[in-house]
Amino acid sequence: MKTIRTVFFVISMLGFSLSTSAAEPLQTLANKLFGPLPETMPGSEFDTPERIALGKALYFETALSAVDNQSCNTCHNLLDGGSGAEPLSVSVGALGKLGTRNSLTTWNAGFQFAQFWDGRAKDLAEQARGPITNPIEMGLSSEDEAIDKLKDKGYQDAFAAAFPDADDALTFDHLTESLAAFQRTLVTEDRFDMYLAGDITALNAQEKRGLERFISTGCNACHNGPLLGGELFMKMGLVKPYPNKIDKGRAHVTGSSADNFMFKVPTLRNVAQTAPYFHDGAVFNLDQAVRDTAWHQLGVKLSEEDVKDISAFFASLDNTKKITF
Repeated sequence: MKTIRTVFFVISMLGFSLSTSAAEPLQTLANKLFGPLPETMPGSEFDTPERIALGKALYFETALSAVDNQSCNTCHNLLDGGSGAEPLSVSVGALGKLGTRNSLTTWNAGFQFAQFWDGRAKDLAEQARGPITNPIEMGLSSEDEAIDKLKDKGYQDAFAAAFPDADDALTFDHLTESLAAFQRTLVTEDRFDMYLAGDITALNAQEKRGLERFISTGCNACHNGPLLGGELFMKMGLVKPYPNKIDKGRAHVTGSSADNFMFKVPTLRNVAQTAPYFHDGAVFNLDQAVRDTAWHQLGVKLSEEDVKDISAFFASLDNTKKITF
């Protein structure tokens, strides 16, 4: 014991803090179940500063909508610490038409196994093709119209710099690839990763209780991996039926009744900032979303203390990274 006390005394005299470096069982378990976010997204090794800068400009470009009033950022806001989503149940398109699903965040999207709630796009570039010419969303009549409008805005030099080896740089394929390149920079930073990296003080006592309850309840069965989600499809209303019977999710893509009410499990990174919740944006309160998910997916009625603790844990997933201009 004397030797151990001596070691502790020497460490303290050197200015080290055991409280931030010594692993605890919950931290070890969390690393096994989740692990920290990678620093870069798949495909980013091919991105250039010019391509990323072009994609960033295009993300905020309202000329990519029917009446020059809407950009990607309109429904996936990144300004002023934005969550990459919007606080509406469903989005309103450039021509005033209502969408049918809640907008998913663009933060960390490129880490996910598929895009959209129903997984109809395999990657970011394919996802970017849809909204621009969707009559309910940005509303352009064709891909050619998008290119013509970008030419009128003087984008030729930016595309040439981003795709220097192309005979024709300003194309729709290059437009979507540039948007994907920018979105591959949208990797969140949060206190949970600090905790996973070894700082056991990064989470307070209530947040740690919430993490433990999140795991012991079984939430991590679907909300797994570094994103705490984004890795599989799951039936909405797995144990207790979900009220919305109109949107059948992935079945609209595959045509198979086996996919009825199957949706991509959303990431929980930054979840406290991305209300409203679920594919239909039906719930605006995080505590209620926690209650409803436990009930519909697991058949569990959480105590109010557990609800508050899990919601507190979700606050440790708040993104601290900002987009600069």
